[in-house]
Amino acid sequence: MTITRVAVLGLAAAITLRVVGVPRVDLHGPLHYLGIMDPLCGGTRAMFLLTSGHPAAAAHYNPIVFPFAAVVLAQLARAAIERATGRRFRLSPSPAVRRVLITIGVAALVALEIRQQLHADLLTRSWP
Repeated sequence: MTITRVAVLGLAAAITLRVVGVPRVDLHGPLHYLGIMDPLCGGTRAMFLLTSGHPAAAAHYNPIVFPFAAVVLAQLARAAIERATGRRFRLSPSPAVRRVLITIGVAALVALEIRQQLHADLLTRSWP
């Protein structure tokens, strides 16, 4: 599956979430009930709030929705430009840059995990 297809599916999921609302079914894994949050905890609520025009509330539940939304929109814009111009755009970072980006990504995920764990009381509350 191409990155553009994943971006289209992500956009469709965000729109569906906005129209239908937060699912009533429990999507949590077993560790959630032991008080152990994962980096994606609160992501559904955050995406619903972001698509509803409440970015501050979205950040409160899970700030990872902002880079996810930015990547989806950037990929869709890239695909539209490629289609309109017929030119392909490729990003090929050097191995050194790739290592730095991976290190930053891992550090950001660790920081997000710690942040989500500190907000466990909010993330385990039922949705109003």
